Amino acid sequence: EGTDAVGIDLGLKVIATLSTGRVIEHPRWYCNMEQRIAVAQRARKKKAVKRMRAKASAQRRDFLHKESTRIVREHGAVFIGNVKPSAVAKTGMSKSSLDAGWAMFKQQLEYKAIARGVLFAEVNEAWTTQTCSRCGSVEGPKGVAGLGIRRWTCGCGAEHDRDVNAARNIARVGLGALAEGASA
Repeated sequence: EGTDAVGIDLGLKVIATLSTGRVIEHPRWYCNMEQRIAVAQRARKKKAVKRMRAKASAQRRDFLHKESTRIVREHGAVFIGNVKPSAVAKTGMSKSSLDAGWAMFKQQLEYKAIARGVLFAEVNEAWTTQTCSRCGSVEGPKGVAGLGIRRWTCGCGAEHDRDVNAARNIARVGLGALAEGASA
């Protein structure tokens, strides 16, 4: 049973990056089956299409259950960025975000944390990729052009992986809000 706090940064290439540095890879259930589904659709095999989509959904659900259970068991507090899966689903990244199952993952984390007595909170993830998790200065890559920069170095000398840094900042923001609430 864990007692430390963990921050979680959701992503498209990987499902999530934890503040511990652990990365939850994205198995791409639907994308891997997409070709077979398209062939079945052209052949008008509705039952086969339905079966393949159900299989991808079951694989996603099972994987996310295992990962969310592991996170809740290992940590005493879980903080996750407040990204809106429904908003991302309306963009050009919809297929990847829906295949990752962000909404399902967040929901599972929340109810499992409540059941185990683990603190769960969504925190504002604004500036988390640009803020140094060591010194707090906002020096990271900015704007759309900065999205391609995955590693950067702060003026204080700290080297950051963009996603791990964001997850650490999410954990820091969550713990800060928790401390503010306790003192108020």
